Amino acid sequence: MPYKRFVVELGYGADLHGADPTKAAKRAVKDAISRSCLCGLFDIVGIKDPDEMHIAVKIGCPKANEIVAEEVLAEIPFGSREFEAVEGGLSTRGIEVPALGCGDNILVAVASLTVSVNID
Repeated sequence: MPYKRFVVELGYGADLHGADPTKAAKRAVKDAISRSCLCGLFDIVGIKDPDEMHIAVKIGCPKANEIVAEEVLAEIPFGSREFEAVEGGLSTRGIEVPALGCGDNILVAVASLTVSVNID
């Protein structure tokens, strides 16, 4: 059976000190997850187990090729997962605080989480 999209949720995350794209991407995924309650999957669609979901994660971020996909996908508690990273997001100058990280570059990632389910 083909998967059908149920919802697309968006989030953003930043690494303020260190320009770590994985850290920013993980924060973006957490932000997207924190905005949704997928009760319609149970009440309307009729799934019985949250592991029946499939979540496609797409991250737009500077240095996208440096993102550790496994770490980002680990932020999603249920369902099967897939990952895609593309160049995007934002890089801007902040302030260097050596105790918090190297450099003054703020790196921002944007996440799109598409939740799909099989429909009988």
